[in-house]
Amino acid sequence: MLHIEDLSAWYGEARVLTEVSLQVAEGEIVTLVGRNGAGKTTLLRSVMGLHTTGGARTAGTAEFLGADLTRLPAHRRTRRGLGYVPDDRGIYATLTVEENLTLPPAVGPHPWPLGQVYETFPRLRERRRSAGTNLSGGEQQMLALARVLRMGARMLLCDEPTEGLSPLIVQQIGKILRDVKDQGVTVLLVEQNVHFAATVADRHYLLAEGRIVRSLRGDEIRAREHELLEHLGI
Repeated sequence: MLHIEDLSAWYGEARVLTEVSLQVAEGEIVTLVGRNGAGKTTLLRSVMGLHTTGGARTAGTAEFLGADLTRLPAHRRTRRGLGYVPDDRGIYATLTVEENLTLPPAVGPHPWPLGQVYETFPRLRERRRSAGTNLSGGEQQMLALARVLRMGARMLLCDEPTEGLSPLIVQQIGKILRDVKDQGVTVLLVEQNVHFAATVADRHYLLAEGRIVRSLRGDEIRAREHELLEHLGI
């Protein structure tokens, strides 16, 4: 579904990514695991077409569903079915949950009806009249995921969805991601929580200093979790 070949990225003269190549098949959940500063967020933003300001530039190719994304702006990538969920979640604080869900237009090829959103995210149904500023961190993360699905994403690019959340909420986010996968959505997930990654993903790429240094299956990351934690300095 997503094929990245020799992707490099810079901020001015500082090189952040070096010839990164990876693939994500349709229906997979794949994680990018690495320390802070490894280039994980830059990779997602580059795929989404957002690595464009302040002297930022990229080289290499990215294909989505066989179509070259290289020269497409971010909004056209969204229309093709890519959805980006940033680590800051981007919730409209003064709008209700339901307004957050329905205000952005459904531009992707497979927009979720509101009923499907609430079936997958029952907590959002309960909180649908609550303002974004009154939501917990976990509820905000659910809303950020749900909003992109409502807009029609076929593939989610998720940046650190478990950061700052309690273990119980992390488990809930994991269940939601598995449910989303069962409904035909593909996920590329940036994550530092190796244990969480092992519970949700089919495959894993380890990113270090802007390079892919290892590719692991789900069972391999569980078997080598201690080694990976040492590598990540956790």
